[in-house]
Amino acid sequence: MKTTQENIFSSKTLSYFLQLSETMNYTQASQILGITQPALTQQIKKLERTVGAPLFYSIGKKLRMTDAGLTMLNATQEIYELLNRATDEIQQSTSATQGEITIGMLSSIEDRVVEDFIMNYYKDHPDVRVTFFTLSRKEIWERLENNRIDLAIMYLPDESIKNWKPYQAKSIMTEDLLFVHSNPELADLDKIRLKETLGENWVTYPENYYIDQTIREIYKNHLLDLPKSVARFSTPNQILRFAKQTGSYTALPKSFITSHQANLGGKTFATQFEPSVKFDLSFVYRTDKSEIPRIANFLTAFDEYLAGHGYEERLEMLQHVDD
Repeated sequence: MKTTQENIFSSKTLSYFLQLSETMNYTQASQILGITQPALTQQIKKLERTVGAPLFYSIGKKLRMTDAGLTMLNATQEIYELLNRATDEIQQSTSATQGEITIGMLSSIEDRVVEDFIMNYYKDHPDVRVTFFTLSRKEIWERLENNRIDLAIMYLPDESIKNWKPYQAKSIMTEDLLFVHSNPELADLDKIRLKETLGENWVTYPENYYIDQTIREIYKNHLLDLPKSVARFSTPNQILRFAKQTGSYTALPKSFITSHQANLGGKTFATQFEPSVKFDLSFVYRTDKSEIPRIANFLTAFDEYLAGHGYEERLEMLQHVDD
């Protein structure tokens, strides 16, 4: 027969509890978790029966946490932190030149520079195995939290992340978002105002992707209608191909445009927004990760790689190599 502790820790119940405590909304939490709202409700009720007290209560449509819920939240966070710290302490005893490094990169980011660096890193460190994933923002944060990736490469700031305390960020470069179009009347513009970009349909990233949310926020902040999206794709290559074939407008990172300049052709143009739209490309990792020898060595080697030629210069060099 299972003990009370086994009933609590033998399932995903605590993960569900943590997600609900972060959003304080059953609908949002169930969407993020990829489960139905009744399934989430059932798991929370199961946890409440196990601990013998309600963890949440409602005032109107607002969800609140009980004193018992706050106690459970503190205990759960301490458990996760203890497990993560134990894992890191074990890993810190390994060699700087052996072992595995797992990296998750946002799928909307141009990966040529990172790919080239990893190939060069392997030549000098053949006993370090690098595992590389392209992931959605949700997948990246889930894997960071569960210690399934060591390093994330993503865009910041990211306001969807509420608890930054266990993490730190290391900036790689400042990224510009460019307006991409095939409109000859706009071809000679050095910069384009937001309201001038609403004349055609758009192709965009899926909802909740970082760049899609960034586009939505900037148009809302300038009291403008949102671009009308007629298609959504998860990678910039797909978006560019659709835009070229259909004449749709879109917005893509400057790093991607720099790396694929030859693919634009003479009829597709990339123009800076007015006002400009900028964000940081960064490494994100749990604070103690940089103390693991092979992780620290990897980050130092990446700095040295960019010291000779900057990120954008590397992109241009790699484009010419591919050509």
